[in-house]
Amino acid sequence: MQIRTIAGAVGLALSATLAGAQTPGTPGGPPAPAGALPEKVGGSANIHLVGHVPLGGYFRVTDADLEQELTRPYAYVAQSRERAGFSILDLKDLSNIRVLYRWKIENVALHRGLGGLRAKYFKLKGRYYVAECFQFAQGTPDNDLGAIIFDVTGLPDTSKVKVVARIRAPETPGGFHNLFAYKHSDGRVLLFTTTTSNVANIYDMEKLLAGDKDQGLIGKVPVPPGNTRSEVLPGFAPVQIALQGYHDFYVGYDPGRAQDKFYGAGGGGYYVYDVTHPEAPKLVTSIVGPAGIAWGHTFTPSPDGNFAVTETEYQWAPLRIFDLRPGLEGKVPAITQPTAVWNADWNDLAHNHEVRWPYVFVSAYEDGLQIFNMQDPMHPKEKGWYYTCECTHMSGYGGTPDFSGQSVYNGAFGVMVRNTDGLIMITDSNTGAWFFKMDGFTGWNGEDWGMPNISSAQDWDHGPPGARPATPAKTAASP
Repeated sequence: MQIRTIAGAVGLALSATLAGAQTPGTPGGPPAPAGALPEKVGGSANIHLVGHVPLGGYFRVTDADLEQELTRPYAYVAQSRERAGFSILDLKDLSNIRVLYRWKIENVALHRGLGGLRAKYFKLKGRYYVAECFQFAQGTPDNDLGAIIFDVTGLPDTSKVKVVARIRAPETPGGFHNLFAYKHSDGRVLLFTTTTSNVANIYDMEKLLAGDKDQGLIGKVPVPPGNTRSEVLPGFAPVQIALQGYHDFYVGYDPGRAQDKFYGAGGGGYYVYDVTHPEAPKLVTSIVGPAGIAWGHTFTPSPDGNFAVTETEYQWAPLRIFDLRPGLEGKVPAITQPTAVWNADWNDLAHNHEVRWPYVFVSAYEDGLQIFNMQDPMHPKEKGWYYTCECTHMSGYGGTPDFSGQSVYNGAFGVMVRNTDGLIMITDSNTGAWFFKMDGFTGWNGEDWGMPNISSAQDWDHGPPGARPATPAKTAASP
C-alpha cells in the first residue's frame, strides 16, 4: 500500500491512500494501458464473489436496489436501451441467483434515450412497491414519463406484479434521471425525483396511489439561485454535461438536529436542505467553489450528518470528503474545501457510492467495486476491491443513440448494501449484476459504530431511528 501526496484536482495538496495493485495511471507511476486491462481482474483477498448474473451486455444495466428483509430476497435492476424497464433477481439461494422477472416499456422499439435508470423499493401500508425512473428523448413515446410504480407485494408470484401508477411531467419533458424513496419522520412515504429543470420534485406516495389529481406532488427543492448554468462543459468530454438542475441526492434524518435533510448534488455544487416540512424546504448550507467542481453528481452524508462523500463526474476527479459542521453551525456561508480526497486509479473515475460508516462502498466504473474506510475523514484508507468491468480502457458511454464511445463511463454503475447480512451488490453497465461478501462485514447497524443507525436503507415500518414519534399524514386512503 502506498501513500501519495497529490495536488491539482482540488487545487491543494491532500493525502490519499492508493492500493498497490491500482498504481497504473497514478502520478509518478506507469501509464495506464491503452488496450485491455489484464491487471484489472479479480479482487483483494478479503472480497469474495457470491454470484454474477449477465443482463444483456454493453450499457443495458444501470442502477438498482436491494430489499433489506431476508424474507423478501429480491433485487430490482433498472435496464436501458432495448431492455428499457427492469429485472427482478431472486436471491433466496445465493449459490443460484436467478432472473425471476423482466418488464419492458410498451413498444420499446419506438423509444429513444437512456431508458430505465434507477429502481427504488418502498413499503406502504403493508404492501411493497418499486419506483423506477425513465428518460426518453423528445419526439419518441413517453418523453414526459418520469417514473412508473409497480406493486411487487405478491412476489415470488410474478403474475401479481402490476403497474399501479405513472408519474408524468409534461412541463419538464425528458423524464427523471434519478429518484430516492424516503420514510419521513412524520410517517409519510415520499419520493424525491430529479427533473429536467432546476428543481427536484417531492411526491407523497399515498396520495399518488390514491389517484391524487396532482400525482401526489407536494413540494419542490430548488437549486439555489445563482448556481445554475445553461451551458455545457466541454472539458467533461467526450460526454457534455449540462451544469444545471439536480443529478443525484440522498435524503436522511439528522437525529442530532431533529431534521429531515435533503442532500442534493447538481448545478454549481452540493446543497443541504431542511425538508422536515417538505412543502417548504429551507436551505441549510452549501458546498460550492472548490477547484474542479463545476457541478455535483453524488452527495452522501455520514450517519450523523457531520461529514459527506461527494462525486463530480469527470475523468480524473476523485471522491471528495467534506466536513459539513462549519456550514451546519452557521460558521461559514458555504463550505469550500474538502478534508481529503480518494480515488482508486487517478486515470479513471469513481461513480456512485453508499456509506455504511466507517466504510464507503463505491461503484467505480472501470475499477469495479471499491471499498475504503473513512473513520478518520482526513486519511481514507483502502479496504478492498473487485474488478467487474472486464472491459477495454476508454471504451465507455459516448451518448445516445449509439451509446458506444471513448470515455471512462463504463463498468460498475450502481452499488447497494443489504444491512441485514452485509451482502454487497454492484450493477455493472457492461457485465450485469454482481454480489459479494467482505471479510468481517456480516451486516451493519450504525449503533455498533457509535453512530445513528441511519443509511439509505429505510425502516419502512417505524421511520427514522431517533425521530420524534411519527404523526400519520392526513391523506386519502390508498386503494
